[in-house]
Amino acid sequence: MLGEYRIEGRGASDIAASVEQGVAAGELPPGAPLPPLRELAARLGVNPNTVAAAYRVLRERGVIETAGRRGSRVRARPASAPREAIGVQAPPGVRDIAQGNPDPALLPALGPALAAAAARADRAPVLYGAPPLSEGLARAARAGFGRDGVPADRITVTSGALDAIERILAAHLRPGDAVAVEDPGWAGLLDLVPALGLRTVPVPLDDDGPLPDPTARALERGARALVVTARAQNPTGAAVSAARAAALRALLAAHPGTLLIEDDHGDGIVDQPPHPLSGVTRHWALIRSTAKAYGPDLRLAVFAGDPVTVDRVEGRQRLGPGWVSHLIQDAVAWLWQADAVDPARVARAYGERRTALVEALAARGVTAHGRSGMNVWVPVPDETGAVARLLHAGWAVAPGSRFRLATPPGVRLTVSTLDGTDIAPLADAVASAVRPPAARRYD
Repeated sequence: MLGEYRIEGRGASDIAASVEQGVAAGELPPGAPLPPLRELAARLGVNPNTVAAAYRVLRERGVIETAGRRGSRVRARPASAPREAIGVQAPPGVRDIAQGNPDPALLPALGPALAAAAARADRAPVLYGAPPLSEGLARAARAGFGRDGVPADRITVTSGALDAIERILAAHLRPGDAVAVEDPGWAGLLDLVPALGLRTVPVPLDDDGPLPDPTARALERGARALVVTARAQNPTGAAVSAARAAALRALLAAHPGTLLIEDDHGDGIVDQPPHPLSGVTRHWALIRSTAKAYGPDLRLAVFAGDPVTVDRVEGRQRLGPGWVSHLIQDAVAWLWQADAVDPARVARAYGERRTALVEALAARGVTAHGRSGMNVWVPVPDETGAVARLLHAGWAVAPGSRFRLATPPGVRLTVSTLDGTDIAPLADAVASAVRPPAARRYD
């Protein structure tokens, strides 16, 4: 059953570690079946309950899955093999448009913000017992949420959007619960959900966000949480429209027990207004991070949520890191209050590059998607072949397998650092690497 790999160990933790070592080494590939509990227990000379405990640990860590009588097997994409590792190395001379980073030229200078934060810390150092959220950041965040109609009576701060999502999911769900996610969707989220021992339920989307009927089916079939990207969806560039938001709010109203998480990481880099879904369900959160507008290394996100969600996240955070550095919080607050980033200018820059590429591809018979943000998604019939041919043509792109669950193949192109002279050569290379897909939607 396992070829030459032998699971070892006497205790549950040792057995689980042995399986994880086999997965990490590639000796237990995705889909490999694991021995039945009693068979492995007899081979190791341990109680079957010990093996059962090891398998439970592995399920909770997102390494294996159990399908009733079909037994346990290594997940198709175990949490120990992150999606970010799926990609191609850009050799010298190849243009790398796979990483998804913002354009450094559009990021603000951090020196003045950090200096202002340091000066505040010199005047009044933050000590143990201080509130988790700085006053300056709270004022700036509430003002932004208020402008967009997001209830902001309770807000808190985390170390980035994915940190917020992890803490919110852990605050409400338990291993085995199902989470409805966009497909294609953010690679980090698609890794995180199974790593928490949760089940992903893929929901297809179009340029206006998650499709209502598949979303409704996911909730009707027991998904306890729904994660939606408000704008600049990664990898497709989708943005939730007003009409789509109304439809999603209506179906969420019929499922008030759903945990709703909205990821608005595009705040500050897009010109489409948000259409929040928040407040319809009992438990909800809308997250805004600083990575795309101010730089990934700031590692900060603010979220508004219902009182129970905010209290649980803050309580758990106190038991771990304690708080997010007030130096970082005050630096971000300074950037917000100083209008260090002109969202209209940044959105226009990304929009011009994105639109130019989508239109150039359309002129060559290639369908592409990119309504907002810094990415363009191109459906392809042969993902591996398209990536290889583009690499040969001098362009390193992100394979769609980093972002897909059930949706057909595609590739993601990040437009952040493209200029006008890049568009035609890139569009020619893409057109040569793929043939036009027949369908527009991602499902």
